Amino acid sequence: MNQSTSNTKGGNKFRSGFVAIIGRPNVGKSTLMNHLIGQKIAIMSDKPQTTRNKIHGVYTTEDTQIVFLDTPGIHKPQSKLGNYMMKTAESALKEVEAALFLVDVSEGIGGGDRFIIEQLKKVNTPVFLVMNKIDKIEPEKLLPMIAQYNELYEFAEVVPISALNGNNVNTLLEQISRYLPEGPQYYPADQITDHPEQFVCAELIREKILHMSREEIPHSIAVTIEDMKVQENGVVYIGAVIFVERDSQKGIIIGKRGDFLKEVGKQARRDIEALLGSRTFLELWVKVKKDWRNQDRVLKDLGFRHD
Repeated sequence: MNQSTSNTKGGNKFRSGFVAIIGRPNVGKSTLMNHLIGQKIAIMSDKPQTTRNKIHGVYTTEDTQIVFLDTPGIHKPQSKLGNYMMKTAESALKEVEAALFLVDVSEGIGGGDRFIIEQLKKVNTPVFLVMNKIDKIEPEKLLPMIAQYNELYEFAEVVPISALNGNNVNTLLEQISRYLPEGPQYYPADQITDHPEQFVCAELIREKILHMSREEIPHSIAVTIEDMKVQENGVVYIGAVIFVERDSQKGIIIGKRGDFLKEVGKQARRDIEALLGSRTFLELWVKVKKDWRNQDRVLKDLGFRHD
């Protein structure tokens, strides 16, 4: 971790801090994270509860550094993995300078939003109400919805945005900067995440499976990178294992004549090469770990830890 002085060119004070992105599953948290950072580091899917760990994204300018935490969607857990995801999201609120409560304006206020607001009342962190997907509703519906949310909680700021199109995202960044304390530059200016490349590569592989697979598969898969090295010819070799819970799921992921797995590899390799900036040889295996989402030891082996 690299820290610089808190002064920048021209004598201006450097501001820095950590900001959590929270919300119900599937409201656009990962899409917002990727837009804020300017590069894909969090996977995007139309299936809920696909973010499992806190994804740290780093945004840096000459006088500001914001470390964003994209958290798992807050929901009622159905497994030990679900419990881990919930604790991860809740713990993020205790270690940040501000929190972005992202809501989907095209769906209105739901029970999940009210549940999250009750959790927010337990912390003293400034909370922004970030109203996403404004491109999907008529503008006149926005003000009454803001009033509804303001009746439930006293938000520090309210910022309507479209994470997908980038509408008002720069305004959001400006507003966040005003709440940051004077502090150090935690990461080098060209670093966009504190996760190792292996973690991001595994997530990109998982994203492709989520896009291509049926409903029974998404939450039953995990991906780990077993080997990653630069070969003599400059090509990056990556060996990855896709874990599923049942033998029938293994057959689905491999596909007829291996077609499904080949397509996953083809799509993932394209994103991984963009991330690494070099040619990549990606080798994939599929293994069964029965009911892994409810086994503490297996969860730890796969990297799902909650301290």
